[in-house]
Amino acid sequence: MRQGPRRAIIDIGSNSIRLVVYDGPLRAPAILFNEKVMAGLGRGLGETGMLGAQPVATALRALERFRALTVAMNATTVRTVATAAVRDAKNGKEFLAKVAAIGLKVELLSGEAEATASGFGVISAMPEADGIVGDLGGGSLELVRISGGKVRARVSMPLGVLRLAAVRASGRGALDRHVRKLLKKSGWVIEKDLPFYLVGGSWRALARLHMHLSLWPLPILHGYSMPSIAAARMVRVLAQIGRKRLKAIDTIQTSRVPALVDAAALLAILVRSLESSALIVSAAGLREGLLFEGLTPEQRTEDPLIAAARESGARQGRFAEHGDLLNQWIAPLFGPENVDDSRLRHAACLLGDVAWAANPDFRAERGLEIALHGNWVGIDARGRAMVAQALFTSFGGSGSAPVADVLASPADLAMAVRWGLAMRLGQRLSGGVAGPLNGSQIGMDATSLWLKLQESGAGLYGEVVERRHRQLATSLGKTARLEAS
Repeated sequence: MRQGPRRAIIDIGSNSIRLVVYDGPLRAPAILFNEKVMAGLGRGLGETGMLGAQPVATALRALERFRALTVAMNATTVRTVATAAVRDAKNGKEFLAKVAAIGLKVELLSGEAEATASGFGVISAMPEADGIVGDLGGGSLELVRISGGKVRARVSMPLGVLRLAAVRASGRGALDRHVRKLLKKSGWVIEKDLPFYLVGGSWRALARLHMHLSLWPLPILHGYSMPSIAAARMVRVLAQIGRKRLKAIDTIQTSRVPALVDAAALLAILVRSLESSALIVSAAGLREGLLFEGLTPEQRTEDPLIAAARESGARQGRFAEHGDLLNQWIAPLFGPENVDDSRLRHAACLLGDVAWAANPDFRAERGLEIALHGNWVGIDARGRAMVAQALFTSFGGSGSAPVADVLASPADLAMAVRWGLAMRLGQRLSGGVAGPLNGSQIGMDATSLWLKLQESGAGLYGEVVERRHRQLATSLGKTARLEAS
């Protein structure tokens, strides 16, 4: 299992300051620690041109703590970046000097660099993304055209949530006119019918509101998709719902509530102006993009879902090599299949032993929970449901996995059940080790699901293995047949 060094990023934003410490494989870093302080450095910047004394004091206190934490956590690298508020403030250099005195060297990102990192962040989590990234921060909005794993056009505009109220206060339609003017001035080329990828805490909070109103059963933001008309709907909803009711929605951070109205208004205007086809939430943004930029071209091409599943399977399972081998062993039963389904099956096999330490009566539920609620990227709700169903079945669950039947079609889940039964057979036959799988083969002909064992391994075909062989054969409409090779 290849591990990367422990990496920390301190992000000094216009609204919040955040420390994130990452661990695990380079291509699919796992968040080891995440803390945010709402310092509001950009609050009042438009009126005074200065970072306020109280926000600066709050920020410095947070940064002193963050530096101490990175030392305590033995972070190999610590990268500290600052964005729009510090970039635009008259006293920005003075603030950076105070941060340097704490012991942190700060990179002041240009608007273009900020936009590029945001675009790469989405690419890191959604390699096939083809559309426009919108990263809404406290002081700026970055628009980034991405496709083919590359950042194309990019622009940074002074449209952060802390600036929007002042623009809207100047009159009806003022924000609409302001946005259109900035788009024209930037030279942004409008391409119709592209998805709009949402990055930033305020827009993610809007997505959580949409989930709440839609009774969506999977509380995972990454990959959550909404129709483009949802932006205008959120404007109407927020005009009627009070802050008290919003704060009662436990999935929405209270600190985000004051910005929701302005964030929704801006999103609705952008969706109309850009003629977006859909809204898709990305949990990855600037910080993940900074990590992604540091990878080699070969590392960037790795599948983040497979990398993360392999690491998790090796960490939680008993035999690190077993998932890849199990996937190869059952593959002849499921070809030809599309690339996406093949990688989902591979991910399921890599996670095929993650619940072994749970109470036997709850292993199926444990596998389900890991697949549905794990911090995975490179996978949508349908994919989570199929992996969850495969693990639920493999660990002995009967029928449709709870929640999965709402997220994927009956045909998808029927296929996932067959994956799970094949995994269950392979796990029982082999005991989780490599030898028995290397010494056997499984396949199908017109009538049979055959299992070939070498003569030296014939004794592996015990009663439980035979029963699982028959169960898998029945699910495939075949009869079970044992052969010697």
